[in-house]
Amino acid sequence: MPRPPLEVADIFRQHGAAYREARQLPLEQLRVMRAIEVCRTAALGGHLEKCDHCAEERNAYNSCRNRHCPKCQGAERTKWLQSRKAELLPVEYFHVVFTVPGQIARIAFYNKETVYNILFHATAETLLTIASDPKHLGSGIGFFAVLHTWGQSLLHHPHLHCVVPGGGLSPDHERWISCLPGFFLPVQVLSLLFRRLFLKALDEAFQNNELAFFGELAPLRGASAFTAYLAPLRGADWVVYAKPPFGGPQQAIEYLGRYTHRVAISNQRLLSDEDGQVSFQWKDYKHENKRNSKVMTVDADEFIRRFLIHTLPPGFQRIRHFGFLANCHRTAKLALCRELLIAPVVGLLPPPADCCQLLEAITPEKLNRCRHCGIGTMIRVGILPRYPWPAVPLADTS
Repeated sequence: MPRPPLEVADIFRQHGAAYREARQLPLEQLRVMRAIEVCRTAALGGHLEKCDHCAEERNAYNSCRNRHCPKCQGAERTKWLQSRKAELLPVEYFHVVFTVPGQIARIAFYNKETVYNILFHATAETLLTIASDPKHLGSGIGFFAVLHTWGQSLLHHPHLHCVVPGGGLSPDHERWISCLPGFFLPVQVLSLLFRRLFLKALDEAFQNNELAFFGELAPLRGASAFTAYLAPLRGADWVVYAKPPFGGPQQAIEYLGRYTHRVAISNQRLLSDEDGQVSFQWKDYKHENKRNSKVMTVDADEFIRRFLIHTLPPGFQRIRHFGFLANCHRTAKLALCRELLIAPVVGLLPPPADCCQLLEAITPEKLNRCRHCGIGTMIRVGILPRYPWPAVPLADTS
């Protein structure tokens, strides 16, 4: 895939220095900016590659590997996908989304780690509790959840995407209980329990002095003001929705590859950076015609601000596994699931050749393919040293 005409890195290189000089940024945001600015440039060093078919040569500079970088997610996605193949089951897979109201999002803006953890825990307890209820599924399920903190316009919009196999283990672990075809769990029931668990955990965090309030939220430091702020949310509808199931394991692996390692905005959505204004494509999901893209234009400083508000706290895990997919007993529980489903790992995925094609299809770049002839493979023939930054031009070689 050719390099997009405009990248987030280009915007950072053009406007980043002035943005940093005009404001005091948290260390983690500064690290994200620097990583994206130097990604795949001489500043990080690299190696010289030569095609084994047409003798074409190119400099291949190292990636920053920052999880917020739009260019580094292809390789990370592929590695993560490879490790997930052994976890697939021959069942229908469901996609359930848990979203918090705007009032909660405003609190999360200043308390990311605390509120994001509450979001994970409340979501997990909700799904595991309702699924285990004999009135619904009556089984112990497994799933993983991915945190996204953005909407199409790059504003702060924290929500969790959960990918769930359609069924689970019976309480005695002696049989597999499948959900109804095309239906997982009632979203209204999920919404009510999610709201109660989340607000309870948020109250506890407030009582334990784990929340900080600044700016327009400063008055919430008082207990009575905080309680009054949350009062309307206790009777409001919280958005939990289940998307149409995306089929069996082969469809699941393709979905995972396209979705799990997204960042706030892809380079492909960027349109222009002219006269200090950045334009990008977005979709307005509040209107009926959701498929048509619109164009949004904001000041370059505002674009950078919106991008950086999605910087995650250091060490924060944005993909987590629960139930029989939890890390502590995943291998044993999956083996039991396959035994009950009479399904070995072999056969859940396409043949190896097709798997390679699938990985290439969901990876932005054809791995090691020569871009000149399109036939040969690029072979490493030399090492390129690192150079000081920003003493060298940051020409992008991606």
